[in-house]
Amino acid sequence: MSGRFLIFTGRSHQMNITFRAATADDIPLINELAHRIWWQHYPGIISDDQIRYMLDKMYSPAAIAEQIAASQKYTLIYDEGKPVGYYAISEKSPRHYFLHKFYIDTTKHRKGIGASAFQKILQDCQGYQEIALQVNRRNIKAVNFYFKQGFTIAFAKDFDFGGGYTMDDFWMMKKP
Repeated sequence: MSGRFLIFTGRSHQMNITFRAATADDIPLINELAHRIWWQHYPGIISDDQIRYMLDKMYSPAAIAEQIAASQKYTLIYDEGKPVGYYAISEKSPRHYFLHKFYIDTTKHRKGIGASAFQKILQDCQGYQEIALQVNRRNIKAVNFYFKQGFTIAFAKDFDFGGGYTMDDFWMMKKP
C-alpha cells in the first residue's frame, strides 16, 4: 500500500508526497498528528472542551488500536519524508467504503497534498461503488475540498457523540 507521488506546484517547487500503511507501531505517531492537526484546525469550529473530549475518545492509543482491529486501514501521509497527515478507511460492504478520517497539517494546506492523498484513497478503493464520509457542517474548507473531489451531500444530521456533544455533520458520498 505504499505509494509515491511527485507533485509540481509552480515552476520552482516540487513536493515529494509518499504514503505508508500504518501499523500498530505507528499508533503514537497517529496520536501525535491528530493532536497537532486538531488543535490547528478545530478551534472556532467546535469548543476546546469538545476537541479534548473527541481526541480522547478517538485518538487514545487504545482507541486507535481498536479502530485498526475493527478494519480501519490507516495510511500515513509524508511530505519530503516528514509525516504531515493520515487517513483511515474501511470497506463496509463489497465496494462500499467509509472514509473515517482524513487530516493534513494545516500548514501544508493548499499545496496539493490533499488532492494527492485523495488520489491514493481512490487507488485504495479501486472499483468502488461508493465512498461515504461525515464532515462537520461548519468545516467549510473540508466541505469545499470534498466537493472538488466529486462528493455530494446526501443529508445533514446531528449525531450524538456522547459526553453531551454532538457532531453536526454532512453525510457526503462519492460514486464513480
